[in-house]
Amino acid sequence: MRYSEEKNKSFISFSLDKKLVLLVMLVTVTALGVTSYMNFDYATEILKQRGGDQLLGESTIRGETLRLLFESRIDQNNLLASDPMIQSLVSDMNKISEDELKNIKEENRKNFLIQIQAFQELVGFSIGFEDVKIVGINGKVFFSLVGLSDEDFTKNQYFKRGLTGSFVDFEPFGTGKKMIVVSPVFAIDNKSGDEPIGVIISKMRTTAMDNLLLNRSGLGETGEVYVVNDQLLMLSESRFFENAVFQQRVDTVAVQKCFNEGEEYIGFYPDYRGTPIYGSSYCAPDLGIVLLAEIDEKETIEPIKILQSRILLTSLFITMLMGLVAYFTAESISHPLRKLKNAANKIANGDLDVRTTIQTNDEIGQLSNAFDSMVEKLQNSLLEIKDKENVIKQQEDILLQFSNYSEKHCVCLVDIINSTKITSNLSDKQTSDFYKIFLNSIATIVQKFDGVVVKNIGDALLFYFPVLMQNEERVLKKCLDCCLSLCASHDEIAYKIKYENLPVFDYRLSATYGMVRIAKISTSSVNDIFGATVNRCSKINYSAPKNGLVIGEDFYNSAKSFKEFHFEKVKHNDSDTAHKYPSYIVTKHDVNN
Repeated sequence: MRYSEEKNKSFISFSLDKKLVLLVMLVTVTALGVTSYMNFDYATEILKQRGGDQLLGESTIRGETLRLLFESRIDQNNLLASDPMIQSLVSDMNKISEDELKNIKEENRKNFLIQIQAFQELVGFSIGFEDVKIVGINGKVFFSLVGLSDEDFTKNQYFKRGLTGSFVDFEPFGTGKKMIVVSPVFAIDNKSGDEPIGVIISKMRTTAMDNLLLNRSGLGETGEVYVVNDQLLMLSESRFFENAVFQQRVDTVAVQKCFNEGEEYIGFYPDYRGTPIYGSSYCAPDLGIVLLAEIDEKETIEPIKILQSRILLTSLFITMLMGLVAYFTAESISHPLRKLKNAANKIANGDLDVRTTIQTNDEIGQLSNAFDSMVEKLQNSLLEIKDKENVIKQQEDILLQFSNYSEKHCVCLVDIINSTKITSNLSDKQTSDFYKIFLNSIATIVQKFDGVVVKNIGDALLFYFPVLMQNEERVLKKCLDCCLSLCASHDEIAYKIKYENLPVFDYRLSATYGMVRIAKISTSSVNDIFGATVNRCSKINYSAPKNGLVIGEDFYNSAKSFKEFHFEKVKHNDSDTAHKYPSYIVTKHDVNN
């Protein structure tokens, strides 16, 4: 028996130590986990932002440089097109018949060559001219840098588009491309709105553009910058595929965003290889291109994985160290805590008279004193709770009592239309003033007709008129007069609302007649009402016209003989659930008629 007790004590001591160690470990792991997660998440966002900023910088700088390159080529071509000698030659040759044109071409070729050479010396030979064609308004080639040409450009897309303005385009050339720059030629004395007299179509090398795009510094092992046209075809070499120009289709989210919505895009998405990448776009739909700077997602998140591993190893080391500290600390405090545990077990069994006997000057002793104080307060609290439970049980039966009988009432409901939308933009004070003016104005009118206000339900007010058999007709008429008076008071209430700089609103009234059950409330002198009559009143309220009144079928059957009122049945769609509750719009006959 003695051996069993010692074994049990040893087990309890071990369990207590284990729990303390587990607690410290849990707190440590939780704190380290939260801290590591926040640091990792913050570092991840920083790394992603840094990568995004780098890609955004690459796409923006190279995109703007590419735009300047295109615009400079257009400006240079426009400069050639505005040369007075060329304008004069084109103007003269447009007037020559087709039979004489060939001879005139040969005679003027030298003049054209002189102007082209002078232009190249002016702008520099780096522009990379390979061919220049000057086409007349009739589509005939007047001059070509590569020799005489009898081509007909009438249906040529560059010619037709060039008549409307300058632009840059590309065409395939072997496994590469050539830049096409087109500009309209106008007469020397042209004015705003004049039609062009010809078109200059220049074919240039794309060395400057290729150097800009193929420079992959700062893009890591998998990054690349390339251009896609509005036909979704790649206009520059790919880092991963050969002969990609005009062959590789690119239909990624960044390309769609540019050409469909005119927006730039930065984020993760699959590229033209189907490989997840992190990319940034420079959208230039006016030039018919989008420039993309992209780097593989795997390379982007590699620093994040390294950071994650380091944080994990550091957390594991700290956790193991804290575990050792927690274990030795638990050993030093396990003995007094076992005594405290035994006392807690006795209290758990209902013995609130137990007190601890720990007499130390450290925190355990303070805990023991606090424990004893807690037990004493617990005893007192339990006694107070039992006393209050008895009081509550006595009050539960009298707070709300239903009577054993029902009475006939005219039940009425007035409800604001679209109150939620109206008050959504109001402050708390404005909302309070809004409802105060409305509810108080309605209640005042109801009381003038001897009606009984029951309660307000949000933005609605419920009131009724008790009916005795001997005065049924008088009360029904009074109820109708009260409701119609409320309808007629809309402008007056709206004036009060508007005077307080609050939004004007409309409301609906409904009334039903029938048996209701009376509930007497101990905290109020006004009885509450329940039952089907009240429910129907709420249901038919939605069929009332704006600032108008509808009544239920039972009310109508009792009041339809009243000559001073007009009743019109409300029409409902079959799909409308309100058709289950017939209702009638009530108005008052004009006394002058």
